[in-house]
Amino acid sequence: MLRGLARAAARRPGALWTRGSGSGTGVPAHVVDLRSDTVTRPGPAMRRAMAEAVVGDDDYGEDPTVRELQEKVAKLLGVDQTLFVPTNTMANLISVMCHCQRRGSQLLLGQECHLHVFEQGGVAQIAGVHSHPLPDLPRGTLDPAELERMVTRGLGSPYHPVCELICLENTHSSSGGRVLPIDYLRQVQLLARSHGVRIHMDGARLMNAAVALHVPPAHIVEHCDSVSLCFSKGLGAPAGALVGGPKHFIEEAWRLRKALGGGMRQAGVLAAAALVGLADFEEVLQRDHQNAQRFAKERVGQPLSHEAWAQDSRMLYQTPVEGLDQAALNGDEDTEAQRLTDLPQVTQLESSRAKSVWLQGSLFSLRRLGCPLPLLG
Repeated sequence: MLRGLARAAARRPGALWTRGSGSGTGVPAHVVDLRSDTVTRPGPAMRRAMAEAVVGDDDYGEDPTVRELQEKVAKLLGVDQTLFVPTNTMANLISVMCHCQRRGSQLLLGQECHLHVFEQGGVAQIAGVHSHPLPDLPRGTLDPAELERMVTRGLGSPYHPVCELICLENTHSSSGGRVLPIDYLRQVQLLARSHGVRIHMDGARLMNAAVALHVPPAHIVEHCDSVSLCFSKGLGAPAGALVGGPKHFIEEAWRLRKALGGGMRQAGVLAAAALVGLADFEEVLQRDHQNAQRFAKERVGQPLSHEAWAQDSRMLYQTPVEGLDQAALNGDEDTEAQRLTDLPQVTQLESSRAKSVWLQGSLFSLRRLGCPLPLLG
């Protein structure tokens, strides 16, 4: 049913006429899609930037808009260089392949992290890297003692694979959008360096982590050897991601991007969207976080069940509930519509016209809200 509702919303992005959505049949309902921060659509400013982007052949390194984006984000993240790629899944795979150039190298990561669960096992089937998943602790962290045990086990051993890389996800999707504490990142960095192991950060929602921690993104990235950043989630762009790291790392990443089919031509149309998403990310993501916090607070005790959530970054998880009490939404239609549609511009669908709010789901199956608490994938 969830997919059916989504298709209906996609076909008619304005007012939808639904049964049981207010005072009776035929009341126009406003759809607020809370499944994920990936369902955003480019707003007018982003579409205009894409249409007017100055472009060149990025596969030759000649697209000026892509170069502008890469240079801007390199400064923002505090890395030598960045490389624009189609998806964050490719960004993660390229990073693992750059770090682990010996087949059979060991990669340590959380058993529920996105790279391990949702990326087709690409590090194994394409890169020949052996992933060893470790239990995720409640805050999305890994047990440092267990990390060190696994790192040192292969040193000098003819039996065990040699660990070359640790992957961290920040924010941690499957742990509900948890933001990794800076002290924890320092601890893992010290451990890794003492044993000659590198760290890659899956930073698909890194900007959410930075906003939640009230620190510049570079203060997070400085604890890692490489990082990925996705533009099609909280930043609202339709596609694109970046790999960031040292100059020699990005030179190798360029070669691997080509091998994986990620070389693009006039990619400036996508880079332009990413630049718009970055322009006011602090303000927009802070508003997203506040919306999620407020939504969680005001809806607890209503007919939406919820799981324990920590007030960290920008995602909110609720379990499916049948029979949403529409009266709870229609006490003050205009106020409720404003509360639930006070989202980033790229996700607003004529909120001023909403007579009542139809929360898209299985008459309320809210899985992901592109704003914070813990964070979901």
